[in-house]
Amino acid sequence: MKTSFLTFLILINLVSSLHSQQKNNISISLDISFTKFNKGSILIALYKSEESYMKEIYKSAEVLVKDNKAQFTFHSLKKGVYAFSFFHDLNNNKKLDTNFLGIPKEPYGFSNDKKGKFGPPKFNETSLKINKNSNFKISIE
Repeated sequence: MKTSFLTFLILINLVSSLHSQQKNNISISLDISFTKFNKGSILIALYKSEESYMKEIYKSAEVLVKDNKAQFTFHSLKKGVYAFSFFHDLNNNKKLDTNFLGIPKEPYGFSNDKKGKFGPPKFNETSLKINKNSNFKISIE
């Protein structure tokens, strides 16, 4: 009887632990579509705090463009506040090409569809409070 009660307690603890892990196992999916270019790849950077925004990338990805779209999902995230940036690397050189003034020549963007003036937008403009699996649709011209 003691053995079955102990086994029951272990199972309850295991189920509780798995449930807790699942609550912190959130995904952010990006569905990106294009109106102009059907080539190259999308480079995506995910940031997890205002302090790290545009300085320290939390997670990153490179996704090839196919059939005028690119899709990617960041898995195993905890609930919290995130922001992302991306650019369409048209020539596959792994960097955002700019003109002599530093203005990007390749399409780019940020979460919340924000654009900066004289630099990237602020974290509070691009931040997203993520409490559950989330999907964002992005259109690049």
